[in-house]
Amino acid sequence: MENGFLFQAIIYLLAAVVCVPLAKKIGMGSVLGYLLAGIIIGPYVFGFIGEEGEDIMHFAEFGVVMMLFLIGLELEPSKLWKMRQMITRVGLSQVLVTTLAFFGILYFMGLGWRQALAISTSLALSSTAITLQSLKEKDQMNSSAGRNSFAVLLMQDIAVIPILAVLPLIALAATSDVDLDHMSPIAQFPGWLQTLFVFGAVILVIVSGRYFIIPMLKLVAKTRLRELFVAGALLIVLGIAFLMEMVGLSPALGTFLGGVILANSQFKHELESDLEPFKGLLLGLFFIAVGASINFGLIGENALMVFAATLSILLIKSLILFGIGKVNKISTDQTLIFALGLSQVGEFAFVTFSFATELNIINAKTTEILMAVTAISMTFTPLLLLFNERLLLPYIGTKEKEEKPHDEMDESNKVILAGFSNYGSTVGRFLRANGIKPTILDSDSDRVNLLRKMGFEVFYGDVTRADLLEMAGAREATILISAIRNPETNYRLVTMVKKHFPNLELMVRAKDKREALELLDLEVPHIYMQNLESAVRMGKDVLIKMGFRAHTVHRLAQDFIKYDEDSLVELAKVKNDKKAFISTVRKSIEMQENLLSFELNKRFSLNDHAWDSDTIKEGEEKNKE
Repeated sequence: MENGFLFQAIIYLLAAVVCVPLAKKIGMGSVLGYLLAGIIIGPYVFGFIGEEGEDIMHFAEFGVVMMLFLIGLELEPSKLWKMRQMITRVGLSQVLVTTLAFFGILYFMGLGWRQALAISTSLALSSTAITLQSLKEKDQMNSSAGRNSFAVLLMQDIAVIPILAVLPLIALAATSDVDLDHMSPIAQFPGWLQTLFVFGAVILVIVSGRYFIIPMLKLVAKTRLRELFVAGALLIVLGIAFLMEMVGLSPALGTFLGGVILANSQFKHELESDLEPFKGLLLGLFFIAVGASINFGLIGENALMVFAATLSILLIKSLILFGIGKVNKISTDQTLIFALGLSQVGEFAFVTFSFATELNIINAKTTEILMAVTAISMTFTPLLLLFNERLLLPYIGTKEKEEKPHDEMDESNKVILAGFSNYGSTVGRFLRANGIKPTILDSDSDRVNLLRKMGFEVFYGDVTRADLLEMAGAREATILISAIRNPETNYRLVTMVKKHFPNLELMVRAKDKREALELLDLEVPHIYMQNLESAVRMGKDVLIKMGFRAHTVHRLAQDFIKYDEDSLVELAKVKNDKKAFISTVRKSIEMQENLLSFELNKRFSLNDHAWDSDTIKEGEEKNKE
């Protein structure tokens, strides 16, 4: 009974529910929580699962498969084309340099060139699942480290095609020792024919996406049955995965290509919403399976070799990535995140090592050691990122200055606007439309170039630098508007302005109440929560449509915003006391509702009707009659 499906499901889910929140609580991230859960329930700690831990890996890999499919859906071919320079400049250089480095080391250690090439190409790959999950959790996908990491991972995903295509060509002649039961169906054919099968499968996925999958989804969509559409989405993923396995390719790679093909279809968002729950659950299961499959018995027998190999791989890959980051003029703090985040060996290595073993390029014992090294390197990555975040970045990252020179300025406007993304551009356009010309600064060079083409006068530079604000006319200006999204940048900017430019009146955007409370601690006089005004405006429109007077609603909305902002002062006093904070929020809401109810019942001026629509006025006239 204890080995039944229900018992196994309970063990996996319980391990995840216990370990992941604990890992998140101490700042280690969900990935490490899942890995630790797998180790704990695995055969070498509590032993709740035994050899079936390795079997579950095949099922759990569908988490990676679905993740790659959804990534593909996000990447329209036009976006890939726009990213081509970053993918080739950063991604291709990483794959080539890392492969050559490991090939040279392994070859001079005495391995044959076939073994060295097969192993080095696998070690060059990084974990898409771990890297992207860690970046998303820390909201770093749009940072320099995030964009460059994504480019490298894309290049690696693409590189798996030639890697798996080349392996049969360099394979040794098959011997009787090869386990035929675990070989791919095409392994019996000559190497050159296997390579043709690989490329043929890729072409088949591309063609079927356009001429079979989209027509099939149109047919399913006409039934208007959501469950059938979910079944269709799963059929696409599983079908492509099965085809890739038939030719010895990675299922995840095939579904990634399928996702890219469907990225321009009208079913893109529907597929994303239907598959997202499956992806999250199976991805967590994949990480648990990785932890459970670590062979601690083998590691114990070869402890020195395994850990030396793991640390050497992490160090070599980190150094290569750090060098690539500096060559591409990424700041030191972002380069550290970039280098350590991609330093592990990726989940595709499980596929390439297995394939190389099937082809008799490397022996089974070497493969077991390499897979143990891969799993341990994946486990170390969240710890390295935590070490970097807590110990390195506060001392090293902040010393790095922007490599790209800021723009020269000689401005003397009364208003300085820092940050010109969606929020900032709205503020800037409103000011310009009313005759106020602000000095606009932004730290994203790509955005600055685009905005200049659109006719905006925007200056590039790091707004947290006192010398840059000096050039922007901060001594003569009276107001500095911060429309920056990043709370840490806002914190540094406010601190610097208060120290060097006390003449500037600060008006700062806050993403939410938590950030607003942090800004209140810095004694920022004017804080604007980015969603408050639009949410209240929607409420105003509802009240007007329900028959309220327009001017009355306007007063109520202004009062609501004022009460909401005033309540922040009280909340700031108790923000570190959870119980008191909740109590203060409840009292604040109750008081706000009572005050607004009192205002609503007051007898307003007769001029209140001046803002009302003709429909309301006509209704009032009829009531008088």
